[in-house]
Amino acid sequence: MTVDFHSHTRESDGTLAPAELVERMRARGVSWFSITDHDTTRAYEGLDAPGQRVVTGIEINTTWDDGDAHILGYGIPTGPSPLADALARNREHRRARITRMAAALSAAGYPITVEQIVAESAGGHALGRPHVAKALVRAGLVRDVPAAFSELLSRGKPGYVPSQHITPVEAIELVNASGGVSVIAHPGRLRDERVVDDFAAQGLAGIEVFYPTHTTEQIARYRALAARLGLVMTAGSDFHDPRWNPRGVGMDVEPADLQPFLELVA
Repeated sequence: MTVDFHSHTRESDGTLAPAELVERMRARGVSWFSITDHDTTRAYEGLDAPGQRVVTGIEINTTWDDGDAHILGYGIPTGPSPLADALARNREHRRARITRMAAALSAAGYPITVEQIVAESAGGHALGRPHVAKALVRAGLVRDVPAAFSELLSRGKPGYVPSQHITPVEAIELVNASGGVSVIAHPGRLRDERVVDDFAAQGLAGIEVFYPTHTTEQIARYRALAARLGLVMTAGSDFHDPRWNPRGVGMDVEPADLQPFLELVA
């Protein structure tokens, strides 16, 4: 079956409108999908996807061990909830971080304003480093987005400002308390995969086993990890933009692998 439980729109750091993303899902033959924008569910407002199964989702940026881990939440409410309050605080942090990044870049000889950065979000709900990178490119200060990250926006570079979001355990607890299913995103990008055991002990429900950059060896390891810890398995493309994600949307997965997850969110 073809599914995609990890994708983004311009409400966070993607570039497509929600309706445009839905059309790509339909053209690819995706039967079940989630839009998991960072720290916002605004993409679901007025969303129309006839003939497809939509599972409300979110990707929560969290701060952990001087780094970050991303928690996906599925089947969550889009209205008032403890989770919604935490997401609002995360978005406020994002705006404050952008202000600090603009000041640091300007001080380093790359004059950029918060207004220029916000303009790159096209009215989106959650600001992030990709918006800073695009503003730098548009201003002619760097040649492209990858260069902006490698030269200015990564750890140790002039425009880098560390994140200070909620912790992964707090995110897991909030998703679970809101009636959702908490999943660790792209474990292949974790600095230490052993934390999955710790998160599972704190209520984590699933792991994103099937992901575009996971190798066959990693998929086998995460499948075994899911079985050992009693976690459901999910699949997602992490689609943001046709230029960054040439494989497009959708992941082809055996139905039996996803059935436990689908039973939780159906």
